[in-house]
Amino acid sequence: MDTQDVAELCFPQLFNTSCKKPITPLSEFVFLHVVLSSISLLTVTLNLLVIISVSHYRQLHTPTNILLLSLAVSDFLVGLLLMPGEILRNTACWFLGDLTCFMYDYMSLIVTSTSVGDMVLISIDRYVALCDPLHYPTRITDRRVKLSVCLCWLSSVFYSSLFVKDDLTHSGKHNSCYGECTIVVDLITGTIDLLLTFFVPVTVIVVLYLRVFVVAVSQARAMRSHVTAAALQLSVTLTTKRSELKAARTLGVLVVVFLLCFCPYYCVTLARDDLLNSSSVSFLLYLFYFNSCLNPLIYALLYPWFRKAVKLIISLHILQPGSCEISIL
Repeated sequence: MDTQDVAELCFPQLFNTSCKKPITPLSEFVFLHVVLSSISLLTVTLNLLVIISVSHYRQLHTPTNILLLSLAVSDFLVGLLLMPGEILRNTACWFLGDLTCFMYDYMSLIVTSTSVGDMVLISIDRYVALCDPLHYPTRITDRRVKLSVCLCWLSSVFYSSLFVKDDLTHSGKHNSCYGECTIVVDLITGTIDLLLTFFVPVTVIVVLYLRVFVVAVSQARAMRSHVTAAALQLSVTLTTKRSELKAARTLGVLVVVFLLCFCPYYCVTLARDDLLNSSSVSFLLYLFYFNSCLNPLIYALLYPWFRKAVKLIISLHILQPGSCEISIL
């Protein structure tokens, strides 16, 4: 083997079993490392602000915000672990070993399924808030929501372990050479994952939000008629309804953006299995991960409390004694 061939190997000392270094065009290399690394950093920063805001300020400890906190944690892990791992897998040799490759695969499954679970819980929360508002305070309590979030994470850990249990004992078995991290999903496993992580939750989300949309439209018309009649005795009720409608609209935007980023990857996976290792599917996976950066931007645009909390955090008012009691709403 000549010197040039050795230089092209990930592990030159392993002539027969080493992978060749990925050949990436300079423009693509710069895009992936500069642009996507910046998105990864932005994702980590923005979601960390959401986590600090909801965790610190006592007034934000509501059932809906607890669900947003869980979503922010999964988005934070996407920016911290999954985005850098995907950039490394596609543009460089995998120097981190088979065990790290297994952990990356396992974490990606956990975070993905948890994000989907959080979206389902958010849809249920808005459905009960608008379709059964009288029983919302008793049905959707902080304790029940925290329990639901914990069950969502634990079930994701257990569910994902079923898909990677064989890889744990035989890590790296799908790699054709040293220096790559290949994720292979067989037909049966892929079909089950497609059903449980895509079809069922997306159907639930769409059905619930269609119902929420119908109720929101009818309530908006009812409120306009009440305002026209100048029913002062209903002012408190109308304010509450407006608040719930605004929350439904904001979280509706969140869910729609999630579906727009989430569905293309699974649709292509369903249509063409042979595209799983192509650059087009890698792009769709980046798009799915990019949703984790969009979520806190949606909060910033549509939630005044998030903008106020960010100002207090950046100005270090959060370090003052009793800052957790500040009125943030």
